[in-house]
Amino acid sequence: MTAPRDVEPRLLRGFVAVAEELHFTRAAARLYVAQQALSRDVARLEREAGATLFVRSTRRVTLTADGERLLPYARAVLAAHDELAAAFAPAGRPLTVDVAAPVSTGREVLEAARGRAPRTEFVARYRAGLAGAAAEILAGRLDVSFGRVAGLAAEVSAGLEHRLVRYERVAVLLPEDHPLAALPEVPLGRLDGETLYAGAGNDDTAEWTDYARALFAGRGIRLAPPFPRIEGEEEFRRVVRGRGWSVLATEVFTGVEGMVLRPLTDPVPLAPVSVVWRRGLRHPGLDALLASAADLSRTSGRFAVPPGAWLPEPDRDLAHRHTSV
Repeated sequence: MTAPRDVEPRLLRGFVAVAEELHFTRAAARLYVAQQALSRDVARLEREAGATLFVRSTRRVTLTADGERLLPYARAVLAAHDELAAAFAPAGRPLTVDVAAPVSTGREVLEAARGRAPRTEFVARYRAGLAGAAAEILAGRLDVSFGRVAGLAAEVSAGLEHRLVRYERVAVLLPEDHPLAALPEVPLGRLDGETLYAGAGNDDTAEWTDYARALFAGRGIRLAPPFPRIEGEEEFRRVVRGRGWSVLATEVFTGVEGMVLRPLTDPVPLAPVSVVWRRGLRHPGLDALLASAADLSRTSGRFAVPPGAWLPEPDRDLAHRHTSV
């Protein structure tokens, strides 16, 4: 492979998208371009690099050794390009922030940031899943989101920066006539044999489904089978109640008519929530969000992991690295 010179960032962005998706159609949809245009850009980059970057077949796309060698450098170039663009962006550019839901830690941080920086325009979005939001951040269509970083693929988190905000206590949303609904707290052992919905089938919330699998393992709790993505509170209420599902949630969750939210215990599972942004992003709104998140961490009393609490091992590793800084 020869060192490509003066490569257009668009070509590198297309290459990185295909390398992360390993699928030209999904990569094209992520970048909002036609698949044929993306294929032409990748072919042009291969000509300029003098190397084949992907092995293509009718069933799969894989990186070649040259493609794997180029990938970290392409990401670094794009991060530097984004930093340059941010440094010269108009001061009044709005910051797009995904807060997942109208009632959420992200929304709480956003409202505090709006009070801290009243002249900065924040545009709220409600993606309801960090995995989906992270793809939007890397594609440049979103600036900031909130959620569980440890559940993201390594190649995705490599392009992101993050900071822990708090731990939310995990809970179960039960039909109000469920035998466990009368309890103030539900011991995890009492859910043995139960089936809980945790977003399986929705790629946007893959990090939450991953958390549920870790929590349910060895406890006899079944994960509800994959179901198409449910959009909107009204549709969520209709599907969940219609199927009689119990739902894995956190204490920061909007109410659902006919259902009750009960925290889990024995042990107490915790869900980490971090503020997440594109590596290299510079914006006064991001500064306000991070300052507001730091305030919430100090005042909420939910920053340290209490004795006896449960976290998946990857989240414990992240927490250890955070507290060691």
